[in-house]
Amino acid sequence: MSTSRISNAPCRGKGRPRAFDRERALRRALEVFWRQGYEPASVATLCKAMEINPPSLYATFGNKASLFLEALRYYEQTYWEAPAARFLAEPDVYAAVANFFQEAAQILLSPETPCGCMVVLAAVNIADDEREIIETVRALRLEIKKMFADRLRRAIQDGQIPPDTDVPALSGALCTLLEGLSLQARDGLFLSELKAMAAHAVRMLPPRPAPRA
Repeated sequence: MSTSRISNAPCRGKGRPRAFDRERALRRALEVFWRQGYEPASVATLCKAMEINPPSLYATFGNKASLFLEALRYYEQTYWEAPAARFLAEPDVYAAVANFFQEAAQILLSPETPCGCMVVLAAVNIADDEREIIETVRALRLEIKKMFADRLRRAIQDGQIPPDTDVPALSGALCTLLEGLSLQARDGLFLSELKAMAAHAVRMLPPRPAPRA
C-alpha cells in the first residue's frame, strides 16, 4: 500500500532446488503470513507451504524475517502500487479518493487473496526485538499517510479544497478508515457492504466548492 520500495536484497546460496520458482514460493509464504501473522508462522509451516526445505529457505531468503520483508514488498507491488499511482494521477481529488477507496474494498475482499491488508493484519504480535520488521511496517503506514497528505496539499494548490483544510488530521482519518476497512474485510462482509463503508471516504473531504459565477 505504498509507492516506495522495501530495501531487502535476496540472499542467494547453496541449497536452492534446481527448478525453484521464487515467485510461487514467495506467494505461498505471503499467504501463510497473511493468514497467521508473522510470529505464529513457523519456519516449518512456511517450508511446507512453499514446498522447500529449511536450508533452501535460508539460502534463498536469508531468514524468516527477510522472507517476511520480501513477501511484504511483493504484496505492496502486486496489489497497491498501481492503485496508488492512479490515485496520485487523478486530477480531481474527490474522484481520486472515491476511486481509490472503492478499489481498496475490492482488493481487500478479492477472492484471489486472504481478506484484509497484510500491512495491517500480518504484522501483529511481533516481538520487540524484531526492530527491522516493526520499523518497516511503521514506515509503510507513514507512506500511506504521506500519500494522502501530498494529494490533499495538491488539491489545496489547485483550489479544489479550502486552504485551511487540516491536512494532517484529514490524511490520518483517511488512513484510519483504510485500516478499518481491512479489519472489517476480515470479518466476512460482503463486497457491497465494504464498498458502502468505503464510500464515506470522499465524504470526509470538505464540500466541493461552488463554481464561480
